[in-house]
Amino acid sequence: MEGAAVARDLLALGYEDFLGSVALGPSCPDFRTLCVRLAAELATLGVLEREEGAEALSAGEGSGAEEEFLRQLPGVLQELHCPDRALCGGGDCVTELQEPGACLRLLRFLCTELQASRLLCGHPWRDPSPVEPQPGGEGAEKGASMVQELVLTLQALGLPRPTLGTLASRLLRDIHAKVLQLLPSLPPGSLQPLLSYSLDAPRWEALESLCQSLRGQYYCRRCLLLKRLDLTISAFHWSDRAKAQGEAIKAVLIPIRKALTPETDVSIAHILAARADLSRLVPATSKSAHRGTCCAINKVLMGNMPDRGGRPNELEAPMPSWQSRREDGGSRKAGRQCWGRKKKKK
Repeated sequence: MEGAAVARDLLALGYEDFLGSVALGPSCPDFRTLCVRLAAELATLGVLEREEGAEALSAGEGSGAEEEFLRQLPGVLQELHCPDRALCGGGDCVTELQEPGACLRLLRFLCTELQASRLLCGHPWRDPSPVEPQPGGEGAEKGASMVQELVLTLQALGLPRPTLGTLASRLLRDIHAKVLQLLPSLPPGSLQPLLSYSLDAPRWEALESLCQSLRGQYYCRRCLLLKRLDLTISAFHWSDRAKAQGEAIKAVLIPIRKALTPETDVSIAHILAARADLSRLVPATSKSAHRGTCCAINKVLMGNMPDRGGRPNELEAPMPSWQSRREDGGSRKAGRQCWGRKKKKK
């Protein structure tokens, strides 16, 4: 699972040429080159403070290249505030990277740091290599939407839009200081998190599995609702008046229908951002709920409707049908039922 996540991150970042060196470890030159490229782009974005022309990591070649790489790696991880103490702690980095999954954790941390730095700095791509990729694509659109969310957050806090090249750490410090400034003005008990205890690794995995299961269920339900909507809309096109206005109806409905997708955007991030007031259930008949759903159609009264039946208790039980005597002179009497088994003909 961790390897698949690292592969997706590398593809999103544009490092698909290094997919084969993900699990090879620091003894492989390609693995060291990948880490050097990631650290170099972080330094280009200003996350790592380096003098011009200086490298954060060096891949090197020869017998001492691996030792030099492992000597520089803990300092880079500490500067990035890596939460994995096994990688950036005071232990032997060589021994730690030989543990199963350690190299994948290292690459996952560097990839996520680079993704966050590109987002906060407003750069969909900045690679230290001279080759520039083609703009656009699904990754660029996703990055643009994330940048837009960040801009909306800054606008909600009353902070100015960051200039090009603003450090991510400085931007986060400004947001944190503004939030601390606004917290005393809120009523007591506001913004209490709904998730009030920390999660360990097994609980995170259980939460992710539960989120995936709920996402699949909501996908099926939304598909069903959208199918009902399509059938309801198609029923309105049957009348002659609707056929005459078919193009006008499509011009109005098609843009709205395209915006309704069965996929949901709810993720674990929404759980972490949820507050305690989200669990308060408001009755649908309350004044506050009715104030949001009240409209002119609620005051329209329906006239007399035809009786559609549907009451089984008013129906009479069916009477059995009786056959009259047959004209061919049958031996059975009229109205008499014979339940015996027929004899076989000899």
